[in-house]
Amino acid sequence: MKILIAGSTGMIGKLILEQCLNSIEVNEVRSLVRKPTATKHSKLQEMVIEDFEDYSKHLDLFKNIDTAFFCIGSYTGQVPDEKFKIITVNYAVEFASALKRESPKSTLCMLSGMGADRTEKSRTSFAKYKGMAENRISLLNLKFYVFRPGYIYPVQQRKEPNLGYQFFRFIYPITKYLGKGASIKSSELALAMFKVGLNGAETEILENREIFKYL
Repeated sequence: MKILIAGSTGMIGKLILEQCLNSIEVNEVRSLVRKPTATKHSKLQEMVIEDFEDYSKHLDLFKNIDTAFFCIGSYTGQVPDEKFKIITVNYAVEFASALKRESPKSTLCMLSGMGADRTEKSRTSFAKYKGMAENRISLLNLKFYVFRPGYIYPVQQRKEPNLGYQFFRFIYPITKYLGKGASIKSSELALAMFKVGLNGAETEILENREIFKYL
């Protein structure tokens, strides 16, 4: 099985990459990165991409793919709104479009987020743009699965990107008692995405609660 990953240096993409490299079902992993990493593995082919809106020079990477994972994203407030839209919508749609052209029978798993609004009317940029990306990719008629986690608890230590994430990390022990609709560990989300990528799911959209069904 051949796997393609965009965003393998991020919190979830990194864990999905580990799942792929450790799986006997996967024999090749192609990872699209902005900068070279120190990760080395006999299965891994790493390619530096300068422009995630233009894959015209790298279409060979999309050929003969069985499953692809799109995990590129930016935190709200980290970049200007215009750039946030480009990262959230354009990057995802261009990746999916290249995959559709070169491997039309492949499966695509995309990391979205709780509250993604497919009406595209939300006043919140995150919800609106995630909904836009989902809508445009859904129209491509790929085997497509969207993951909408709530708060993602990072199992690996990291510097939190903003005060909001610091707060949610602090109250995570409480959110666990609110049920499976509120939060999920990064390792759980990555494992569920990996399993759905290989075996499929019952629905296109997987909200936080549904994600747990595939662990």
